[in-house]
Amino acid sequence: PGGGTITLEFHPLGGERPWYKALTARLNGGYLKPGDEVVIVFGDTSGGSPGFLLQTFAESAFEFRVLTDLCAVGHFTPLPVSPSIAVVPGAPARWRAVMPTLRRPQERFRLGIKAEDLWGNPTGDVSGTLTLTADKPVDGLPSTVELTPGARAVTVDGLSASEGPITITIEKDGAVVATAGPLVIEDGAMATYWGDMHGQSGETVGINTAAEYFDFARNLAFLDSAAHQGNDFQINADFWRELNALTARMNEPGRFVLVPGYEWSGNTAVGGDHNVYFTTEHRPIIRSSHALLTDRRDVAADAHTTAALFAALATEDCVVAAHVGGRYADIALAHDPRIETAVEIHSDWGTFEWLLTDAFALGYRVGVVCNSDGHKGRPGASYPGAATFGAYGGLTCFLAPELTREAIFRCWRTRRHYGTTGCRTHLDVAWRNDGPSAVYDLDPDAYPDATATQGGTAVMGQVVETDAAKGTFAVTVAAHCGIDKVDVRNGTETVATVRPYEPSALGNRIRVLCEGAEYRGRGRQTLWRCRAQFKGCRIVSLTPINRFNPERRLEQVGSDTVVWHAATTGNFVGFDVVLEEGADAEVAISTNLGDITVPLASLDAYGARMEAGGLARALSVARRPLVNTHHHLEATADIILAEGRDNPLWVAVTLDDCNQAWSSPIYVKRR
Repeated sequence: PGGGTITLEFHPLGGERPWYKALTARLNGGYLKPGDEVVIVFGDTSGGSPGFLLQTFAESAFEFRVLTDLCAVGHFTPLPVSPSIAVVPGAPARWRAVMPTLRRPQERFRLGIKAEDLWGNPTGDVSGTLTLTADKPVDGLPSTVELTPGARAVTVDGLSASEGPITITIEKDGAVVATAGPLVIEDGAMATYWGDMHGQSGETVGINTAAEYFDFARNLAFLDSAAHQGNDFQINADFWRELNALTARMNEPGRFVLVPGYEWSGNTAVGGDHNVYFTTEHRPIIRSSHALLTDRRDVAADAHTTAALFAALATEDCVVAAHVGGRYADIALAHDPRIETAVEIHSDWGTFEWLLTDAFALGYRVGVVCNSDGHKGRPGASYPGAATFGAYGGLTCFLAPELTREAIFRCWRTRRHYGTTGCRTHLDVAWRNDGPSAVYDLDPDAYPDATATQGGTAVMGQVVETDAAKGTFAVTVAAHCGIDKVDVRNGTETVATVRPYEPSALGNRIRVLCEGAEYRGRGRQTLWRCRAQFKGCRIVSLTPINRFNPERRLEQVGSDTVVWHAATTGNFVGFDVVLEEGADAEVAISTNLGDITVPLASLDAYGARMEAGGLARALSVARRPLVNTHHHLEATADIILAEGRDNPLWVAVTLDDCNQAWSSPIYVKRR
């Protein structure tokens, strides 16, 4: 009303974290007075706009934060109230069913079932009856459950069984929609508990509230344990008190264990991102900085390097895990073996085995964890959405006698845990050698008073000091799909690759995978643009692998060609094709990072590989069995021990659907 014209400017990085995307309406040649309005319409297609494309993740209150520069000095002040909308899930696209992976006979467990939309949001847009069938007797399992419209999941509690492994099949309208398991039933000291111990909510750089975050973890991801890990430079004193009150109130031993903590978010040059976990609430928060905090009364307590952080935490009852995010951890700068017990090698940010092998080179004894580091309100089921993130969030499996906070911390300190790319795979490893040996739960280099048992048998995470020159490493895997391979490793060396099928089982299924990253730091994602022509062939079927970005192209063109775009950050993305192969068939693949042509007759399970620079960046082509039915594997490998140093013995498991799992090492030192 005051005259003049309004110009609009959009900048994807024009605002302050986490409000980066900024639309600026600038008034020229006029003025505003009290009562005047500036109206901005998102999604108006009347002038030719395609509309406003919403985010891919559900959010209870998506806020359009409005700020004004009232005095035209470049200082923008938020309005007291900004408009918000609810972003809700879409129609169901797939079903998920979840059980534990290891329980003792007659030990209680639960089954969780949900439908997800295309982008991985649990949706309540379903109703009807589900039929449940177990392949072995399960006490307490109903034959059917009813879906209530609006409910985003259904949980069946109080189940138990005497024998396993168990798989439960879920049917709707006569069709199988999901399977849960396998659940191994084994009489022993340990059960397994699954957690996502790393993610954020809307109070820092994620979405929704911390209470909604924990509710999703428990009731929609069916986790046993969770933790909130907000960036320290965004956690003000009020939120720190609120977060600790939440973990205390919602912690339920035996059902759902919460761990208080935060993310120390220093830049890589001073040590990089580390997760801090406390055994009790209301401990002092030692920040890397106060970068986005206006209350600076406790700035003197900041620790600006990881060395200073470890010194400040020396008297705290806590553990720390190094991870790779926007500021990847440089673990060479500082390490305290009593505090830094683990490294996170998979998350939404990608796969980072190099962080573990860095630790080996430095002589550290750390365990393996995988988590989501999710910002989209879905701990335990963290899809990347439409973004340059190309990985599904990971999970950590704790092997413990009970589900309590004390037991979880015992797992961390004894490295009795393993990680996956988000699947719930049962994994166990063991070591056996002859000759005088001492076996430790706690690292004797960190705890000089640690006690040892005598004998050469060790389990995941233990430390062995031995006079033996060799021994046997054993691995057991039970998975939801076929097992492709198990790589047995001594440090960085693969000493054996075990496949559950013989070379004669290989069929006319060809696997094409992109993998790797640009480099270690932020912006590490590699964007692939590829075309594969299977000459002298006809494509019978095409199956995507790890297609977590469904907006990216992956399609069959004609009878013999596949065109695809992908983003990789250390993980795998690609596809399988089943072919009718001619006598001289070959595949010619062209990409933005190089080309490769391979005669199909030459392909075996190891296949052909095109190195593409960067950080372990490559494209591979290999042959697989037409159907992989090997869901269970037990194998051993004989290993010669190097003298005078640790032999970190661990496995990397790759499943037929390209999910992965990694054990924490058994550290065997030959004296």
